[in-house]
Amino acid sequence: MPGIEKLPIEETLEDSPQTRSLLRVFEEDTAAVSDYCTQLYRAMQRIYDAQNELSAATHLTSRLLKEYDKQRFPLGGDDEVMSSTLQQFAKVIDELSSCQAVLSTQLADAMMFPVTQFKERDLKEILTLKEVFQISSHDHDVAVNRYSRLSKKRDNDKVRAEAVEDVYTSRKKQHQTMMHYFCSLNTLQYKKKMALLEPLLGYMQAQISFFKLGSENLTQQWEDFLATIGTSVQKEMEEEVRQMQQTIQDMERSCDPLYAPYEPDQNLSPVCRNLTQKQGYLHIRNKTGLVSSSWERQYFFTGGNLIRQGRGEVAGSLLTDLDNSSVMAVDCDDRRFCFQVTSFDGKKTVTLQSESRKDCEEWIATINNISKRIYLSENAEQELAARVNQSALEAVTPSPSFQQRHESLRPGSRGVARASSISSAGSEPSPALSVLSLDALVAPDTPIQFDIISPVSEEHPVRRRSNPFGEAGDEAEDDEGSILHQLFIVRFLGCMEVKTAESADVISETMRQILAARAIHNIFRMESHLLVTCDCLKLTDPQTQVTRLRFPLASVLQCSSHQDNKRLFGFVLQAAAAQGDTRAVCYIFESNNEGEKICDSVGLAKQI
Repeated sequence: MPGIEKLPIEETLEDSPQTRSLLRVFEEDTAAVSDYCTQLYRAMQRIYDAQNELSAATHLTSRLLKEYDKQRFPLGGDDEVMSSTLQQFAKVIDELSSCQAVLSTQLADAMMFPVTQFKERDLKEILTLKEVFQISSHDHDVAVNRYSRLSKKRDNDKVRAEAVEDVYTSRKKQHQTMMHYFCSLNTLQYKKKMALLEPLLGYMQAQISFFKLGSENLTQQWEDFLATIGTSVQKEMEEEVRQMQQTIQDMERSCDPLYAPYEPDQNLSPVCRNLTQKQGYLHIRNKTGLVSSSWERQYFFTGGNLIRQGRGEVAGSLLTDLDNSSVMAVDCDDRRFCFQVTSFDGKKTVTLQSESRKDCEEWIATINNISKRIYLSENAEQELAARVNQSALEAVTPSPSFQQRHESLRPGSRGVARASSISSAGSEPSPALSVLSLDALVAPDTPIQFDIISPVSEEHPVRRRSNPFGEAGDEAEDDEGSILHQLFIVRFLGCMEVKTAESADVISETMRQILAARAIHNIFRMESHLLVTCDCLKLTDPQTQVTRLRFPLASVLQCSSHQDNKRLFGFVLQAAAAQGDTRAVCYIFESNNEGEKICDSVGLAKQI
């Protein structure tokens, strides 16, 4: 019956069939409203649960970003720019997490509470009134039927009075119950509108408040920062990809002749018999029985000994000692290009196979040179010094391109390549270096110190923290008065005494000798924090914050970085004159592409 908006309460006493039909329509509408309200409640509950999950996930994201510094990544663990950027993001995301938590509370109060009240209170009240109305209606029908069955022949005043009383009581109860039931059903037509509108209004108000909080936290400055950092990272990635693609193209052009296992024209790539180091893949024969054997492909390299390393192994293992060993080409029934290495006592023999005859002859020549180089030399010390000088030039010279490395292996280009490497070690030979010999800067027999203890640091003994909560004590109080505070991550390479501190080439010559010695002995590099202040240069342990070295700024005579390898830098210090010590010591460090920046900071500190 469309158009009916409410039940007539004044017709409840009559209880006509038309009224009962209209009541059924309202009851069907109530059932439909109840089903729809249940579905709406479930949808809003999902919104509330999702908001709570979003708030918890945002808070977890902020906590993980704050813990980025504590992670130990195998690669990229020293990126201070990335670390500081993530800390800024963590701060903003933490504020957004607080806003998310506020939004969750507002949704619970303004959205979930009204729809829950309508579902649990109003709809259940109507269901209860419906049950009471049905019971009272049934009691009325029973009372009316009992009154109607009174006999005319056996008229009993007492029975008649009881029947009349039952009809009166049941009809009154039905009438009152029906009026309350009709009133609740009529009121429900307005409550269902409020039950739909009030949660939606609360949801929209909560979202508007959340957006306002977000707009206050994310200012225009943050929008510019987000746009800038995204663009910078994208440009850096595109530049890196472009360089890698260019490298791939260069290597594809230069490596095409190297893909074949042997060189068709021996004149284009002759055998180099002056090698003292070689590495590459070889097949090694392993005995599997008395007369049977198998071949295994492994990676081999020389370093005074012949060392092999499997593809899945982390480090190599010693195969045989090449000291005074012998090597020769052998003929194998099942393999070509084989050679055999025999130890000096003849007890161990190793059979190896290379990919080509040229590679086989170079391996034989290299092992022969390693085995006989020191013993056949008239002066072993001069031979060792020559190796030190060659390793130093390789250490401080920028790596050539792949094509240049292969061109340098040709006999006609070896002299040109060696001359270019020597000149590139200092970029251009300075006039001072051409007049002043290298021995006048650093004596050949000067000892090199690779540990952190030095004569300069002994003047200022190391002071450890006495407070377990990380307070630095007196030393920190001294540094707080300084205007300049700049911290750099460096690796100490070594130090050595120099003859003069006036020449500008003393630092580059010291770099050459220290890097050469490190290349031969394979010494571990120690990482530290270098603090530049207006009073001193301080070298501290990054884990314990213990001061390892402390140099007064007045004792720093000069500081410069390498002209080609900007990661290398060093400075020359003069010992305290009060102790009668006039020695000058040069310290060499390696940084993360900040050599010039560190030298500029030292110069600024001296000016201040």
